[in-house]
Amino acid sequence: MKKITILALHLGYGGIENAIASLANLLCEKYDVEILSVYRLYNEPVFELDERIKVNYISNIKPNKKEMIYYLKKKNFNMFFKGIGASLKTGWVKYVKTANVLRKLNTDVIISTRTIHNKLVSIFVKKDIKKIAWEHNHHNNNNKYIKSLVSSCKNINYFVPVSKELSEFYKKYLGEKVFYIPNCLDKMPSKLSKLESKNLISIGRLSKEKGFDDLLRLFKKVSVKNPEWKLNIIGDGMEKNSLLELADELKLGDKVVFHGYQNKDYINDVLMDSSIYIMTSHTESFGLVLIEAMSHGIPCLSYTSAQGANEIIDNGKDGYLIENRNEEEMIDKIDELISDDKLRKKLGKEARSKSKEYSGEVVLEKWIKLINKRK
Repeated sequence: MKKITILALHLGYGGIENAIASLANLLCEKYDVEILSVYRLYNEPVFELDERIKVNYISNIKPNKKEMIYYLKKKNFNMFFKGIGASLKTGWVKYVKTANVLRKLNTDVIISTRTIHNKLVSIFVKKDIKKIAWEHNHHNNNNKYIKSLVSSCKNINYFVPVSKELSEFYKKYLGEKVFYIPNCLDKMPSKLSKLESKNLISIGRLSKEKGFDDLLRLFKKVSVKNPEWKLNIIGDGMEKNSLLELADELKLGDKVVFHGYQNKDYINDVLMDSSIYIMTSHTESFGLVLIEAMSHGIPCLSYTSAQGANEIIDNGKDGYLIENRNEEEMIDKIDELISDDKLRKKLGKEARSKSKEYSGEVVLEKWIKLINKRK
């Protein structure tokens, strides 16, 4: 049985970490799977892993980047300088110690999940090991990022973006190395939402690029016309306090529920009790949460700025895509779905059908094909 090693920065909260857990759970049906994590943020991985998967940590320390940024913003230089030693140690682990571990790695295939890891894998992993770079971020036309990513793949055998758009883009630089494989659902729900509850839902990290502030402002207008409807936001992050303050400022009261970070069973329960999914991200390389909502038969709306949504949502068929972050158009489409339950259920049925393209079985076949390809 071939051994597959997935190199992760950590196994805490995050979209990449969620995708790593899903892929590992998928691959362990056919392969001997190991996750090699640079940092250990918690005693156990946040996302559930199959018991067959081996997890090895390069270090037990936690990076303090967020704390250092916070101290700088608050001009707390005493705490900032106290943290420099810990920062240097995390940097040493991230580069030097990880490189030493990679030199001695015994595996058949290694899957790298970050640009810096691509570079380390390229340089330090033995030549007879198949090297795959797995890309989750959108370049957003950032030439510095594009150049760095392409350069990191110099000695990588295959480059796997999670969207078709990114695949076509990077083929200009990496040619035949590019192999498109989307992210996948952990499992297809057996039950669908009845789409009868007066609940909107959005899931994601509470950070600026996710646009939850815009979501709260547009929901304020939606709620004026539809006062009985509520908005459920699932996720946690740096913007939590400012979003709570904004919700208070908008006088949304109990019309908005911040659930915080929750496990998948909890999320599935909330999805089952939801009727419309809304994404207001400024950027999104894929958007697995859209597929998860669709698998419950929920129609989705997204701004086209969330690039990954553009190849998931079929505009007017299983949801709506709103161009130019047009708030009024988004509100009109939400109102349309709220007022027309037949339309809501029609789009929801198509959404469920679309989600099957991202089932574990379909995506696993793509990974098997890549793993079996000659270098």
